[in-house]
Amino acid sequence: MARTKAYREDEVIEKAMNLFWRNGYESTSMSMLEKEMGINKFSIYSSFESKDGLFLECIKCYKAKLEELSVNLHNSANSLEGIKQYFYDFLEFSTENDLRKGCLITNVANEINQNEYPEILLALGNFTKNVRNLFKDILKRDTSISEEILEQQSDFLLISMFGLSSASRVFSHKQLTNYIENIFKNL
Repeated sequence: MARTKAYREDEVIEKAMNLFWRNGYESTSMSMLEKEMGINKFSIYSSFESKDGLFLECIKCYKAKLEELSVNLHNSANSLEGIKQYFYDFLEFSTENDLRKGCLITNVANEINQNEYPEILLALGNFTKNVRNLFKDILKRDTSISEEILEQQSDFLLISMFGLSSASRVFSHKQLTNYIENIFKNL
């Protein structure tokens, strides 16, 4: 007879996501996950098969949380102003107490060896493609933009967001505000 779980998967995934977000993928040990999630290694392996499997579920959780930010973006009347506000909303979203955590995806992409973790790299790549497509869909509202410019601006905004994610862990609020304002002066 199978044992019933004494925990909710969505809750332990969110706890694991926050731990990975704060500490990085490689620095997060199974014992740290056990402690943070409040479940034992057997339960982690039983539910997620591996640390990689757990992290892939964390990416889904992170994506769902970021989708909440995109609601305002989809409702914005001006595409560039909406995307700019999304950048500011992201800074707020990625701050816990006074700790700026950056972006879970960016942090892990900067940390892991590109020759290891093929499933994770694929998931990171898919995540960034989705963000790029989000920006592209919003920019398409301006029908005067050519396809070539639309592609260039989508890439620019994605890479700018990646840069903001990394920079947010180091630079002051004023410097980050200057960065965001200058991104949108150039569009």
